[in-house]
Amino acid sequence: MSLIVAAASMLGLLPGASPTGSAHAAELKVLAGGSLRSVLTALAPKFEQASGHKLVIDFDTTPNLIKAATSGEPFDLGVVPIDVFYDAAAKAHFAPPVKFARVGYGVAVKAGAPRPDISTPEAFKKTLLEAKSITFLPASAAGSYILKMFERLGIAEAMKAKTIAQAQPTGIIPAVVSGQAEIAVFVNNVLTAPGVDIVGPFPSGLQQELVFPAALAVDTKQKDAAQAFIDFLMSPEAVAVLKSKGMTPGHD
Repeated sequence: MSLIVAAASMLGLLPGASPTGSAHAAELKVLAGGSLRSVLTALAPKFEQASGHKLVIDFDTTPNLIKAATSGEPFDLGVVPIDVFYDAAAKAHFAPPVKFARVGYGVAVKAGAPRPDISTPEAFKKTLLEAKSITFLPASAAGSYILKMFERLGIAEAMKAKTIAQAQPTGIIPAVVSGQAEIAVFVNNVLTAPGVDIVGPFPSGLQQELVFPAALAVDTKQKDAAQAFIDFLMSPEAVAVLKSKGMTPGHD
C-alpha cells in the first residue's frame, strides 16, 4: 500500500531547500518494511523540507517487498529488513546496502495490565502457554524469527491455537489495546506506542536483533536524491528518532 508521506516544500521558499545533489525536486519511490512506518512517518517530512524532494513510501511485509523489488515496477531505494537481501532475485535489484539501524524483540501488554514474567526462557515459555491470546505478524521477517523461537521452546503447536495473526504491523497495537489479544510479541519499535506497556525484551538466549539496511535500486534514475535520503537516515536528527522508537542506530 502507498503512503505519500508529505508534500515537498517548493524550491527556493526555505533556506537550504534546494534538493541535495540534484538540480530539481525528485519524487522518490521507497520500498520500506512495515515495522518502520512510525519511524519513516516521523522522518520523511523532515527530509522533504530540508531537501525539496518528495517521498512516496510503500510499506509492506518482507515477502511482499521481495515481490515488489522483482516485479519490474520501478523504485528508487529500499529501507527494508535484511531478510529481503537473502532472496537472490531481490538482492540483484539493489546496490550494496548500508545497515542503518537494528532492533530487538519484546513483549507488550495493554497499558496498566499486570506484567507477566519473561525473565528467563522457561518463564517466558510459561507466560506464552498461559496467555489466552497473543498477536504478531507471522508473514514478516520478525514473525519468521518468532515462529522459529516457538519451535525452539517446543510450543509451536500450542501457539497456533491462540495466535491472532496480523496482516500488517499496524494491527498489533490495536489488538492489544482493544483486549482482543492479551499480549503482543514483536520488534520493539512497533511495540513502542501509546496504549501499551512494554514488559521487556526477550530473555537472554532467545533475543535477536532485526537489522535494517538501506540501498539504492540499481536502475534508479534519481541516484543523487535517493542517496541523500540514505545519508539522512544516518544523520543526528534521524538517530534521535530511531532511539526514541526503541531502535539502535548504526551502519557499516
